[in-house]
Amino acid sequence: MISNQILQSTLDGLREITRTELCVCDTEGKVAASTFEEAGDYGRAISAFVASPAESQVSQGFQFFKVFDDNQLEYILLAKGTGEDVYMQGKMAAFHIQSLLVAYKERFDRDNFIKNLLLDNLLLVDIYNRSKKLHIDINARRVVMVIETPEENDAATLECVKEFFVAKSRDFVTAVDEKMIIVVKELRPEDGYDEMEKSGQALYHALAENGAVDAHIAYGTIVGEIKEVSRSYKEAKMALDVGKIFYAEKNVVTYNNLGIGRLIYQLPISLCRMFIKEIFDGKSPSSMDEETLTTINKFFENNLNVSETSRQLYIHRNTLVYRLDKLQKSTGLDLRVFDDAITFKIALMVVKYMNYIESMDK
Repeated sequence: MISNQILQSTLDGLREITRTELCVCDTEGKVAASTFEEAGDYGRAISAFVASPAESQVSQGFQFFKVFDDNQLEYILLAKGTGEDVYMQGKMAAFHIQSLLVAYKERFDRDNFIKNLLLDNLLLVDIYNRSKKLHIDINARRVVMVIETPEENDAATLECVKEFFVAKSRDFVTAVDEKMIIVVKELRPEDGYDEMEKSGQALYHALAENGAVDAHIAYGTIVGEIKEVSRSYKEAKMALDVGKIFYAEKNVVTYNNLGIGRLIYQLPISLCRMFIKEIFDGKSPSSMDEETLTTINKFFENNLNVSETSRQLYIHRNTLVYRLDKLQKSTGLDLRVFDDAITFKIALMVVKYMNYIESMDK
């Protein structure tokens, strides 16, 4: 079923071309769209027309036409006038609306197919059969991108994403909930992850200009068959979560570059608690004061270089050494030793993951 807004826009365009007043009613005579304001009662005439075998007739100064959707009578079109020209113009308008019904039905079928494909709700035989019926290339290279915004998506955000991909008619864009938009993007043979990164960054800036300044974008791996699209979607969702937990400073995250965050994300929470208890004797690194945490993070950023870290923190080298010694006494880990530094870095990431899981459970 086409929305009344689309019908009205279509009739307005047809009137501009044909100079003929048009009206579309449902089979019960209720007006769905019209280019004139006359409030005539066409209910009886429409009911009689619906019951008749004729596909067009003249009544009350109008040409009546039946508009079908897959052999099902959907609308009655009224063209004002009784001449031969009005008949031809009405016939063309009815054909145009019927074509719209077919196009929208196919689009609806494609939308349903892609959504079920993403959610892994289709048998393999159904995937291939429906792809063929909907004229979807089963061997095209594709990748799934997910976009999440902190605020609920409005129509403008979804339209911004659709406009960004508007030139790629084979791309599919849908909103699965209030905060997440999914793009199934078809790639050219030469497109790779570098192109996806550039596309993701460009989309991020487009969303920022549209008001979605804190959007998170992630994408899965490139797949070569339609049946693998659901895998790319699951990867993109994981990349989105891992990115928000461990790489919050990144605007675009790819499943191929999740690093150690991917491993930690898949750990059971009980094992994480056991690890933190073993390393810190039940204490959490997040309970440390801001100065200590800043020192630790800057030390890691500078690859355990004491001189460079002290310079960037604007403190004396001995002050930094004192802080590291103090940390060693409280935790038993010397960050100047590579193995201890790795242990501490992983522990910080594990704590981030635990805090994320706890926040999701609330």
